[in-house]
Amino acid sequence: MNYEEASKELEQIVNKLENGNLPMDEALKLFERGEELAKICFNHLDNAKGKLTVIKAELNKLTETDE
Repeated sequence: MNYEEASKELEQIVNKLENGNLPMDEALKLFERGEELAKICFNHLDNAKGKLTVIKAELNKLTETDE
């Protein structure tokens, strides 16, 4: 599941939970699914951050050799 899919599903779950008209069992299941989706989103963001750090370091090396 990519970031956009996880984020969209998580947003739908939050909306359902905020509505407050759910039976307790269903709300708990949605909450647990929301936790899973949040972990997926955070993992994608961490990976992107790592890639950006590598790219930034490479760009710094390139600009340092140009000076």
